[in-house]
Amino acid sequence: MNTSLFHKQNKNFFIEEVNINKVIEKYGSPTYVYSKAMIVNSFLEFTKSLRQLDHLICFAVKANSNITILSLLAKHGAGFDIVSGGELKRVLHAKGDPKKIVFSGIGKTMEEIQLALTANILCFNIESEAELFRIQEVAKKLNRKAPISIRVNPNVDAKTHPYISTGLKDNKFGVEEEKAIELYKIASKLSHIEISGIDCHIGSQITEIEPFIDSLKKLLGIVEHLESIQIKINHLDIGGGIGIKYQNENPPSFDEYSKAITNIFGQRKMKVIFEPGRSIIGKAGALITKVEFLKEGAAKNFAIVDAAMNDLMRPALYDAYHDIINLTEINDNPSKVFDIVGPVCETADFLGKERHMAINPNDYLAILDVGAYGMTMSSNYNSRPRAAEILIDQSDFFEIKSRETFAQMIHGEELINNI
Repeated sequence: MNTSLFHKQNKNFFIEEVNINKVIEKYGSPTYVYSKAMIVNSFLEFTKSLRQLDHLICFAVKANSNITILSLLAKHGAGFDIVSGGELKRVLHAKGDPKKIVFSGIGKTMEEIQLALTANILCFNIESEAELFRIQEVAKKLNRKAPISIRVNPNVDAKTHPYISTGLKDNKFGVEEEKAIELYKIASKLSHIEISGIDCHIGSQITEIEPFIDSLKKLLGIVEHLESIQIKINHLDIGGGIGIKYQNENPPSFDEYSKAITNIFGQRKMKVIFEPGRSIIGKAGALITKVEFLKEGAAKNFAIVDAAMNDLMRPALYDAYHDIINLTEINDNPSKVFDIVGPVCETADFLGKERHMAINPNDYLAILDVGAYGMTMSSNYNSRPRAAEILIDQSDFFEIKSRETFAQMIHGEELINNI
């Protein structure tokens, strides 16, 4: 069991120097809590591992888009990988450097492209021929040069969950190698397009180095071919995707990953862009939830908690595993096997299955390793307000997102009485 976010002192659980009971007393549950030190240390560790490369780390905003967290990373030199105009606005609001922003995603609208061009971002990662011409059209209207890279789909199996695999030929992302070369030739002749780089992202929660190596070799082969036809590539974006340990996985360390990439990259004089998300923030967050009821059945025992699939979608969507610990020290009940479930009216509303735990009603549990794709995937399903978010900084803790109110949840809805 990985409880590195928490440590125990005198029968109480702490994150950094804060007794988690103080957070619960003030903010209740469900509540996301994050460790500032773990976020910063992960980012700096990754940065240090890349010291032999001319590099830029662009944090994947989709993993965690809280303004305070984005600002914290920006202050430590991070760039950002965005996939929507909303994420761009968040990064700019957090004082992120627009010249360190890469814009990915397959469905960029005219408005999003205009917003990004006006902000003077580093690069658009282009995913189709239609998108290339759309960016040309918007850039021409604005009389600007749009920096672009082509996202290559290398048909490499990332050996991850099929829903988060993005580098196979039947995935919707990127273009095949031959098509990429054709698009570079087209782009080189467009009046308001500036070729900047080449891009590849093969998936998320990857726990082996080989898929990264295979895709990088393919990218470098394309770069060499483009150079032979006088198309210069200035940067190479190899995406993100390094996994973390949720249960039994054994992902590569930052040093192992960086060493492998550096060895393949060799002495080439080219900037390398990385787009980590989960590996920076995944283990730095937990979701605190209260046990409302225990329900014993003929086949199953259930611990019904106040968090649900709307708060943490990953178990329902991916059948994902997250460690769960009991933060309440006094336990009269013996250990039993429980499914940890929420109150949402879906059988898929579970947070953990078949967990051997001692649990009482009113205990507080912590669902671990939810810093990535936790809050960002939350919703108002069943008209449930979104959780609060708390950042712990040594002996202090701060509310970085307040718990959603009913008024906020229905904002924009109109009650029409005469229909």
